[in-house]
Amino acid sequence: MNTSPATSQRAPWRDILDSHLQQTQGYEFTIATIGYDARNRPVPRLRTCGCRGFFPELELHPKGQEAMDEQVEGGGNPPVFESDMLCFTTDARMEKIPQLESSGNAIEAVFWLKDLMTQWRIKGTAYAIGDPTINVTENEKASREKIMKGLRVKGHNDGDITNWTWDKAVTKYFANHSPVARGSFRNPQPGMPRSQSPGNPALSLGQKVTDLHDHVSRNNFRVVVIYPEEVERLDLTNQEDGRRWKWILGEGGANGSLDVQWNETEVWP
Repeated sequence: MNTSPATSQRAPWRDILDSHLQQTQGYEFTIATIGYDARNRPVPRLRTCGCRGFFPELELHPKGQEAMDEQVEGGGNPPVFESDMLCFTTDARMEKIPQLESSGNAIEAVFWLKDLMTQWRIKGTAYAIGDPTINVTENEKASREKIMKGLRVKGHNDGDITNWTWDKAVTKYFANHSPVARGSFRNPQPGMPRSQSPGNPALSLGQKVTDLHDHVSRNNFRVVVIYPEEVERLDLTNQEDGRRWKWILGEGGANGSLDVQWNETEVWP
């Protein structure tokens, strides 16, 4: 690999959030990006996305792992990395990607975990990976470099790092989708009027994709990784004494230093 991962400790909030997510079935979060209106004014844009956990630690369902074992060398990457970076998947043709690119990759994500009466807010920068072109784009290269700075080597797995590839990492997230969900990346252009022909016979609704390397769907599939810079936890389990914590990433960590420091403060809710 041409870049080196970070080797810092886990963020102090990471295991708390992970524990909360483990207690929540089918968790989603609300994602905010910055768009521009017809007068070129910056405006917020919100949508709900399925959180895919901490990159690249996705645990595949049995059918997904079966597909990886059959179609990907070694069944995928060795489990050498962990991180504090949450991720989600999207279609490259949707507005999220250009909105991120036009705003310096600014993003905010919010979980409201009703059963736990807890809200989590994650602010930071987000980077999309998954461009399948032979000559990887400059945006893809820059995204990989940024994400790599947020990875940590797990245990004593240094020797397996050379067997880890970006393509296998992205393919695993694609495999985690059902064949119908994979087929959604062969849908007509999102947002295009239904009265208008897609123009490409390969694009139509309701397709099932079993080939993890399907050219059309993989050309549109992206994994978006959030590099957190500020995290808040609001605990309302005792509504008479709500509690709120804020963690802010120190300057060194924000610049990709190996010595990542988080500053924790408890604030009024």
